[in-house]
This record gives sequence, C-alpha cells and structure tokens, in this order.
Amino acid sequence: MNTSLRRPLLTLVGAPAAALAVWALAVPLAGTILTVRMGAGTQTVGPVSVVVASLVAGLAGWALLAALERWAPRPGRVWTITALVVLALSLTGPLGSAVGAAATLVLVLLHLVVGAVLVPGLARR
Repeated sequence: MNTSLRRPLLTLVGAPAAALAVWALAVPLAGTILTVRMGAGTQTVGPVSVVVASLVAGLAGWALLAALERWAPRPGRVWTITALVVLALSLTGPLGSAVGAAATLVLVLLHLVVGAVLVPGLARR
C-alpha cells in the first residue's frame, strides 16, 4: 500500500473504532442511555450513529487537508488549528442536546476521542 495513504486510512478506521469502544463501555457495559433532543422529540445514539458520524468527520477532515495541501502555504498548521476549532464547536452539540448528565459526559467523551484520533492522525509533518 502507498505509504502516503496508509496513515490517513488507518486514522479513518481508528476513529470509528475508538468511538465504538467508548460507546460499548458506556452503553452496554455501564448501562448509560445516550439520548439527545432532536426537535420536539428525542433520539437514542446507537453504534451505527457513532460509526457514521466519526467516519463523516474523518472524511471531511481528510478532504479539507487535501484542499489545504494544494492551496495553502502552511497546510498542516492551518488544518490543525481548523480541526481543533471544529472539535471545540462540535462539543456544543452534546452540551446543548444530550438528555442527562451521564449522556452529556459520554457524548462529549466520544467527540474528544474521535478528535484525539483524527487531529494527530491526519496532520502531516
């Protein structure tokens, strides 16, 4: 496999895997119910949602990095700063819509775990 593709592909697999591990520890093992408010109702956050959301975040991050590498003078630095800002903004989701303190804590942890894999994993040297 091309070495320039190995790291981002491993990162794109690692982020959902890490998030799914956190979900598995929190939901089936610890018994936390991950529920978020959606409009007038609520929705339970299941394993498919966790995997899809982390994959979408990873693919979006990779696409942004590819664009920056083509057009920005310092793509790694711009990407890392942008990724950290997006991660911080993403925390408003669980902080504002999670139902209960345990769900809020787990959902924030899921965001941070995905960010902890994606930010260094996609950043170029």
